[in-house]
Amino acid sequence: QSSECAVLTSTCVCCETVNMAAVGWSRLSIFRSRLLPVLGAVLHRSTGSNCLSIVGFGSRCDGGGGIGKGVAGLLARAYSSDAKAEQKQFRMQFLEGEDSGIVVFGINRPQAKNAISRDLVKLMSEAMSVVKTNKNVRTVLIRSEVPGIFCAGADLKERSRMHPSEVGPFVSQSRAMLNELANLPVPTIAVLDGAALGGGLEMALACDIRVAASSAKMGLVETKLAIIPGAGGTQRLPRTIGVALAKELIFSGRVVDGAEAKQIGLVSHVAEQNEAGDAAFQRALALAREFVPQGPVAVRMAKLAINRGIEVDLATGLAIEEACYAQVIPTKDRIEGLNAFREKRPPRYTGE
Repeated sequence: QSSECAVLTSTCVCCETVNMAAVGWSRLSIFRSRLLPVLGAVLHRSTGSNCLSIVGFGSRCDGGGGIGKGVAGLLARAYSSDAKAEQKQFRMQFLEGEDSGIVVFGINRPQAKNAISRDLVKLMSEAMSVVKTNKNVRTVLIRSEVPGIFCAGADLKERSRMHPSEVGPFVSQSRAMLNELANLPVPTIAVLDGAALGGGLEMALACDIRVAASSAKMGLVETKLAIIPGAGGTQRLPRTIGVALAKELIFSGRVVDGAEAKQIGLVSHVAEQNEAGDAAFQRALALAREFVPQGPVAVRMAKLAINRGIEVDLATGLAIEEACYAQVIPTKDRIEGLNAFREKRPPRYTGE
């Protein structure tokens, strides 16, 4: 290890303990600028579960064995109350075992009903930077860790403290974060076990697929506050349910439940809520498990072809499809698929 790594702790991720005080401010900028895009975040193993949790961002444990197997080296944010508060707001989990390849984003701001704050925008953007550069990620689920709520929209208390000159840039940052979510190369599923209002529904609309509990409430309610949906709602809702119905819902600020959302095409699946309050999550997880075994390059190219093609005329869309198909022809996975079919065995795709 180089001298730049002198403050690395020797704590194993499996020990669930991290000496964060060892990371000094003077080295933090070096770690973040050089290692964040590749290494990701502070890892700790959740006891008794099949996942690795990632809270906060700027570090990773890597002892040569990859995620979950390293025994040396945790880089962390500077040890501060602000960093710890950020970490509680958002968690990223890399599921393991049979669910390897599935990543779960968990929002946890119970005191604010998971409202979208500056910190949450930053943490989600950092998480997406980690995911989009990791070829082992096959599907991303976005859920709430707060019972009964997915996301209540913008953090209006924080917004009320902003100077008018700050509001526009913050909305632009939120819009950019949701565009980044929409453009992730892998399938994304919004898990609506609770209310998704305003910016919360805009977050769900930025995902490829929405799964809701029957009791979930959804709506773009901004006109009730004399504003309009500003993070993609006026564009993504009409593309999802049709122009006239989208206008009706936005003009009225109406809120619909899971059953009506399924009826109008706002969500793809609806599940009766269970005692645990995670019916939508369980349905979304089952759906993600259908995606994981498929050829990862093919799934990414299919998403790209659909997303780009739907915005243009048919002739141009077909040209986009042809270009995306050309990307899968030279892959090892395509040959593996043919060999597996011939040998009558399950394929073993590697994303190459």
